[in-house]
Amino acid sequence: MQTTDNHPSGIVVRRGERGDIAALTSVFYRAVREGAGPEYSTEQRAAWAPAPPEVEAWDKRLTPQTVFVAELDGVIIGFMSLKTDGYLDLAFVDPEHIGHGVAQILYDRLESHAREAGLDRLYSDASARARILFERNDWVVDAEQTPVIRGVELHNYRMSKALTAGD
Repeated sequence: MQTTDNHPSGIVVRRGERGDIAALTSVFYRAVREGAGPEYSTEQRAAWAPAPPEVEAWDKRLTPQTVFVAELDGVIIGFMSLKTDGYLDLAFVDPEHIGHGVAQILYDRLESHAREAGLDRLYSDASARARILFERNDWVVDAEQTPVIRGVELHNYRMSKALTAGD
């Protein structure tokens, strides 16, 4: 199985490694605090990501998952993670690269991996921005949700996609 994909845009997609965790926490924090601005208020973004996540905590969270990272010129600019049951846990792109196809490139690799692994379904609790990407890739909204994080109400979407032979 190929573990690294090179794209005409110069973006390289590869499997994440433990040494990437610190960079992933930075991408996550910047994506929430700067990139999620149109869909979430300043208060909501501060509750969602009050500080970059602790590297040790994310190491524990991500080690059992399959993680794909997108790099440009050796710098991680986005990532997605998938649990063994088909739950797409994290999907974030550095704000400077939003709108340049990074999320789609990562998603294509993640879905391909899910199919190769024999998963019959993907599901996620998607942010407003992720919802756009997922709907473009034939996901459906199963429920609108309003989780409360640090006393602040946010909004997201329980979404899913069947991965059947007829797709």
